[in-house]
Amino acid sequence: MSSTKRHTVVAGPYGPLTLVADDGVLCGLYMTGQRHRPPQETFGDRDDTLFAEAEQQLKAYFAGELTEFTLPLSLHGTPFQRAVWDELRRIPYGETRSYGQLADALGRPSASRAVGLANGRNPIGIIVPCHRVVGADGSLTGYGGGLERKRRLLALEGGTALF
Repeated sequence: MSSTKRHTVVAGPYGPLTLVADDGVLCGLYMTGQRHRPPQETFGDRDDTLFAEAEQQLKAYFAGELTEFTLPLSLHGTPFQRAVWDELRRIPYGETRSYGQLADALGRPSASRAVGLANGRNPIGIIVPCHRVVGADGSLTGYGGGLERKRRLLALEGGTALF
């Protein structure tokens, strides 16, 4: 069974965002310069008609008017990765969790490194809020979109003074 991928590029306050849909369902949100960004040719043809709701919700989020995304998502990954990404979506707006806290929530307290690796492979940045994950001491740790973007996203959400 084959899928049909399509993409568009929308403006974001921290640079352009590439949105990717698989059979019409959002499966990717990538920033310029993002670590683990798939090659552009895997995004399918450009189609600016599929992403109106995603673009509207992102604009509302960046304007501080939306705290929870309600878009259908298609997350492609291993069962463990998908479990981590589901757990990320449970972190409330404006709050943070450590890798260890996520591992505990998954019932795998010794898996904080694996949680970190899965977090770094999150295919739908911002909407699946991997930026809300910090070090055990509350410090800002790696972020596929870069630490400055992470700082800005946490500040947008009114996060605690981590920096």
